[in-house]
Amino acid sequence: MPYTPIVATLGYVISADRSQVLLVHRNARANDQHFGKYNGLGGKMDPGEDVVTCMRRELREEAEIECIDLRLRGTINWPGFGKNGEDWLGFIFLIEQFAGMPPKSNEEGQLEWIDLDRLPELPLWEGDSHFLPLVFDADPRPFHGVMPYRDGAMVSWNYSRI
Repeated sequence: MPYTPIVATLGYVISADRSQVLLVHRNARANDQHFGKYNGLGGKMDPGEDVVTCMRRELREEAEIECIDLRLRGTINWPGFGKNGEDWLGFIFLIEQFAGMPPKSNEEGQLEWIDLDRLPELPLWEGDSHFLPLVFDADPRPFHGVMPYRDGAMVSWNYSRI
């Protein structure tokens, strides 16, 4: 059977002093698979888009900002992650420069600037604690990981950098 994941972007907007990251607290819709969790910004890629165009569009839609400088930090294959067991393939970006002012909320929840050292205290997806350090570290090489999920729980985590 061919592998046909949902392709998406996930972006982490970092403050100019690199001490905070803009996250969405997914608290607007009780039926949201991510309800109650904090997450980066992003979403599904549209037909005809490349991943950079998708990331820029998602930032406009979710945070009303224009991306000036972004860097691909990695890719993650999430087999079984979807609410019905769908496979996802994510392109993870660090947005280092942007124009505009994010609103206080969007249709998914509250937009909040969070101190990087507070990330471990937040309700995140279990797997986020494994890859978020790689997003913000000083290693210039992108990471490429696989993080299978089963019944909403992370099964394992493996990655490489080249």
